[in-house]
Amino acid sequence: MTDLSHHTLILASTSPYRRRLLERLEIAFSCIAPETDETPLPGEAPDALARRLGDAKALAVSAQFPDSYVLGSDQVASLSSAILGKPGSIVKAEEQLRRCSGQSVRFFTAVSLAHQGVTIASRCVVTRVRFRTLSDAEVADYVRREEPLDCAGSFRWEGLGICLFTALESDDPTALEGLPLIATCDMLKSTNINILKTTI
Repeated sequence: MTDLSHHTLILASTSPYRRRLLERLEIAFSCIAPETDETPLPGEAPDALARRLGDAKALAVSAQFPDSYVLGSDQVASLSSAILGKPGSIVKAEEQLRRCSGQSVRFFTAVSLAHQGVTIASRCVVTRVRFRTLSDAEVADYVRREEPLDCAGSFRWEGLGICLFTALESDDPTALEGLPLIATCDMLKSTNINILKTTI
């Protein structure tokens, strides 16, 4: 991985999906659990929830490591006004996918960068996923084969879940997997953490 010299980067997450995404940038980083309460506030909109939790995760770890740059991220899925959480069980995953059948679901993926206990940059990327009309047999077969029980929306788009859709609309397809890398690269560059060399 690239040497960040005097910089230290922390991903405020233990998510294997976010870790694998950040590893694509070939930069050194550590992962630390933020231990943040993710309970939505009464009446909180999905995008506001994603932004608040992205900030909260980054700030929670930044308070412990103020000299480091800390990335926090959160994703909230929304069908109409209803928030779709991680199903946690096969029954709930199947139920969630049946609700999404033939519908358009929005995913709000927020990322925040904190330093010295302060949020210095944040973004929220919206991805619209259009689901095919799915039969009960298709839903059951998909959940049995991929077991997406820890995924908001009950699918893994980077795997077999792509078969569930008619279209994806996003400025950054990595956002759907859990961490918008285009926004992340922009935010890191603003702190002089460059992914690519800037001089020859």
